[in-house]
Amino acid sequence: MVINTDICGIKVGDQYPAHVMGVINLSPESFYEGSVINPESALEVARKMVEDGATFLDIGARSTWRFSEPISKKEELDRLLPVIEALEGNVDAVISVDTMFPEIAEEVLKRGAQIINDVSGFTADPRMIEVVADHGCPAVVMASKKIPGDPLGMDSIIEALDSIINAAEAGGISSDSLILDPAIGRWMDEKQPMYDFETLDDFERLKIFEKPLLAALSRKSFIGEVLGKPANERLYGSLAAAAIAVYKGAHIIRTHDVPETSDVVRLSGALRSRPSVVKEGRYEVSVLEVKTPQDAGIAMRKIGATRVGSQVMQGKSVHLVLKIKNLTTTEALIIKQEMLARGGDAALSRDAVSHETEATDLLVMGTLLQFGRLARKLDGQARSLPLIAEMIRECISNRTNLEYRYLR
Repeated sequence: MVINTDICGIKVGDQYPAHVMGVINLSPESFYEGSVINPESALEVARKMVEDGATFLDIGARSTWRFSEPISKKEELDRLLPVIEALEGNVDAVISVDTMFPEIAEEVLKRGAQIINDVSGFTADPRMIEVVADHGCPAVVMASKKIPGDPLGMDSIIEALDSIINAAEAGGISSDSLILDPAIGRWMDEKQPMYDFETLDDFERLKIFEKPLLAALSRKSFIGEVLGKPANERLYGSLAAAAIAVYKGAHIIRTHDVPETSDVVRLSGALRSRPSVVKEGRYEVSVLEVKTPQDAGIAMRKIGATRVGSQVMQGKSVHLVLKIKNLTTTEALIIKQEMLARGGDAALSRDAVSHETEATDLLVMGTLLQFGRLARKLDGQARSLPLIAEMIRECISNRTNLEYRYLR
């Protein structure tokens, strides 16, 4: 599972350095006033961003901050067009425009924009799919269901992106044209900072889609939640978050602070491990890292497996090693035998095998499905084994709520 694509002539993927997307903000209504620029200085600002390391520039004229005053489509377009015309052909970067409206996308693409960044993920107006397909341009799609950024938690983000990808491809957009954005930020009141922490922590799960990943986290509220600082004092927090995102697989970092972020992106990219891929002739073998059954189901459907078939096999896709401490030797031997009977295995002290000790720790190895069957079997056993069964369920379910249903 290796991401390797070309976006408007720029190589993007796991084997290339991550890229920086500089924000050119034309919206005075934005949450971060320090990012707003005078349209007359846009070309100068853009050239400085490119000099400082940006390969993409994202122009936005409508604030997506939930407290901002709305503007008309005409005003959004009036703000955009002069800047796009000033930049077109005069700056060495790929130009993206941040808009949710197909009529605006149509106009800016005619005038030199190369990418559409739709924070609604084509849900605000499905006609955006037709515009992007007709122009054959790349598009950034943010995880959204009904309103921009409404998924809560990584499971919901993956579900939303899966739906967006399917709709886009059904509408004629090339599979290679989509860039995925997991919607970090306080897009609605219910989206508390803990959801952004989870998204960043589980960012590598997005690799299951095999598409370029964009992280837009610059100076956002979850950083302020930790630091207790306003947007204009969140630079260092933004850099820390950017480093983590790149290390976990982000290919593009969207930022207000290009020079500082460029340094961080280069360093964290150098530290990131490269995927294991072996090619020989028409064959290719790669390691598919799957953390949840949900992700495995997506991977199976991508190769043509049926939805029913993938659901049956999902529980076999996640392999775990659990350490259980301070078992009696008898309890450990029972768990080992029950796990062996289900196709798993367990390791314990040599002295426990020969009954020369009364207590031992145990390493239990198996799939999620095998652990579920083990726990059900232990529920009916004597001693403390029913308690151990419940502890196994709780320990595994702490990794992700989705897995809990496999354990009952």
